[in-house]
Amino acid sequence: MKLIIAYIQPHKLNDVKQSLMEAEITKMSVTNSLGCGQQMGFTETYRGAALEINLLKKVRFEIAVNDEFVDKAINAIADGAHTGAIGDGKIFVINLEQCYRIRTGDTGSEAIG
Repeated sequence: MKLIIAYIQPHKLNDVKQSLMEAEITKMSVTNSLGCGQQMGFTETYRGAALEINLLKKVRFEIAVNDEFVDKAINAIADGAHTGAIGDGKIFVINLEQCYRIRTGDTGSEAIG
């Protein structure tokens, strides 16, 4: 079992969701986040003062998958998020030690579904 965490551009959210659905991955958690990386932000002028904005809007996906779905999920996220420009995002894959489904008491791969 793996936990896949991906940060993508907000305008690519629907493309990534569609790509995941086509890969038969329907269970995900999506949150708005702020971050900075290679983009380095931008400078904006407000009331005559220059402000450096280095935390940019991102969308964070968290998807728990069984081992046979890891590559499908990674490829789907990468395909949906790719623009070829700096700031397309990052995908992290973390070992998931255990999973519990509260409603049924299922554990492990059965709990992920």
